[in-house]
Amino acid sequence: MPANTIGIDDFFWDVPWGRVPSHRLSVMTAEAPHCKPGLLGGSSKLAALAAKRRKEREEAEAAASKCNSESEAALAMLDKLTVRSKVGVATSFHDCSTQAARPSRISKYPIRRRSSSPQPVIPEEETSMEVDAPQQAITTDTPAQRASASIFATTLFGPCQEKTAPEAQLQAFRAPYSRYREYDSSKPFAEPSPDDIVRAAQAKGTTPKEKKKRKKKPHTGEISESVEKLVLDESKVKSQNLDVVAEFEKSDLKRIANFVVIGHVDHGKSTLMGRLLFDLKVVDQRSIDKLRKEAESIGKSSFALAWIMDETSEERSRGVTVDVATNYFETEKSWFTILDAPGHKDFIPSMISGASQADFPILVIDASTNSFESGLKGQTKEHILIARSMGMQHIIVAVNKMDTVLWSKTRFDHIVKSLTAFLTEASFSEKRITFIPLAGLTGENVTKKIENSAAHWYAGKTLLEAVESIDLPDRNMKKPLRLSVADVFKGDMRSPLSLSGRIESGTLQVGDVILALPSNQTATVKAIEVRDSPADWAVAGQIPTLHLTDIDPIHLRQGDMVCAPQAPVKIVKAFTSKLLAFEHVLPMPVEVFRSTLNSPGSVRTLSAKLNKFTGEVVKKKPRIIKPGEVARVVVELERELPIEEGMRVVIRERGRTVGAGLMENVA
Repeated sequence: MPANTIGIDDFFWDVPWGRVPSHRLSVMTAEAPHCKPGLLGGSSKLAALAAKRRKEREEAEAAASKCNSESEAALAMLDKLTVRSKVGVATSFHDCSTQAARPSRISKYPIRRRSSSPQPVIPEEETSMEVDAPQQAITTDTPAQRASASIFATTLFGPCQEKTAPEAQLQAFRAPYSRYREYDSSKPFAEPSPDDIVRAAQAKGTTPKEKKKRKKKPHTGEISESVEKLVLDESKVKSQNLDVVAEFEKSDLKRIANFVVIGHVDHGKSTLMGRLLFDLKVVDQRSIDKLRKEAESIGKSSFALAWIMDETSEERSRGVTVDVATNYFETEKSWFTILDAPGHKDFIPSMISGASQADFPILVIDASTNSFESGLKGQTKEHILIARSMGMQHIIVAVNKMDTVLWSKTRFDHIVKSLTAFLTEASFSEKRITFIPLAGLTGENVTKKIENSAAHWYAGKTLLEAVESIDLPDRNMKKPLRLSVADVFKGDMRSPLSLSGRIESGTLQVGDVILALPSNQTATVKAIEVRDSPADWAVAGQIPTLHLTDIDPIHLRQGDMVCAPQAPVKIVKAFTSKLLAFEHVLPMPVEVFRSTLNSPGSVRTLSAKLNKFTGEVVKKKPRIIKPGEVARVVVELERELPIEEGMRVVIRERGRTVGAGLMENVA
């Protein structure tokens, strides 16, 4: 049965090749280009083979000569026979004798005889080869003279094939593992051998250990910088495509209301709100005791409740509110957001920002002697005008510090009469004005009825009851999205950029794409928080916190407008406004406030003076607008800002509020 052809690489394919040092490796070199491994070799064996073949040739020649002699004897006997034979027989005998006699003849080309097996021709030079003489290398030009392969060699290497390989390829045998692809990229001797590992381990025992140097702890600033540089791969947020209006209607949420606390400085706004939160258990007694202890340490023990709202060190050291403070509380019927606005005249822009996010104001009045009168000449009047300019229809007047006047009904009636006249002049309806006597420091008539017998004359509502019963404006949920950015800040690693502000119209949900103006950059709403709690959506009237992605922080700042990309707000640099003058107005530089936005600008043109009630033109191109008059003016801004028709604007000049109005169209 013929054996299958197996190459040397295939035969040794499963031989393990370990990590053997290079100096222990050997190279297999072929001594003859025509010979494959496993054949007979050596001078002694070749000599024996030549002698054996020479002997066989001599025996063959002897057998041939014997056959010739026998043929001649037979011919002699035939000559003596006298019996006639047929011609064919004689002829055949004659031919036989002729053929038998041919080898003995001297001929240049002797006739070959058929033998049982072919006899290989051995050159005469091999007969003279000495037995112990070393074998010399045979070149590729000399024909290969070799014996037939043995059965073992045939089984191992296959049938013998006559191939003449180039000398360069026969110098060494290729290792069988080198035929695999892994061998090309692998480095079997790149790592130390087992002996090297043992020597290295032994060397460690003889060498002394070096003392480890203590690593210096990185500075906290370096840690914070490295943390800020970390960037997480953010997966894109997908919108749930909710019908937010339908979700809001079937959610059965409590009524949502936002109110701003306004009034002159030091009239007790923050203290009153602190008492309200404490009585409603939003702040516990332990926190109040801690705040009272801190306030006593700087000689301001009466400011403990105010510090619930005033949380910054600047506000606590100065004793005044600097920025709008925000807090929340809940009743059985409603959710409320408190916006505590500063009362100092230097912080009127912050007060405007807070008032623009509210549904109604709570005006705090100090009932103590001379405080009411001084406040009315100060920021009380300006705050009332700004609140009305923001479109607020209802107002609650909290007459504070009534305990300092022993709950005098006369003092209370005087304040009510004076303020009612001014509020109605500022376009507030008398039916929508509510006066509440109370004492914020002691908590009387804040959440509970007055127990002091001196206040027996009052049987009206508490402050909490008045807040819960006030009417709220309609929510414009079905209009395009409009959100005024009140604050922009960096969140945690999951929310690197966040903003907060009141939704003036429309709705929002997680996954929505929004457009920020005037930068004209889009962002994706990654998460929403309402009242510091996660939410899937937000509606008009709420003040949510939006965690954004896909936008750079440089494209967002306070006062920007967030809207739907399908219905953007126009970017304008000049517009026409219907303005109500609080002071004298003429072409002059001014500051323009729109919700949380303020920008330098100027009153460029006084187009016409209008009738206050009908809106008809009374006089064209007047030179000046007096306090209380209504006019159509052209306002120009230093830079383009997002303002659209119907938005309310406030105009201030040199720290005074000189007018407020509505935008009519682009100039």
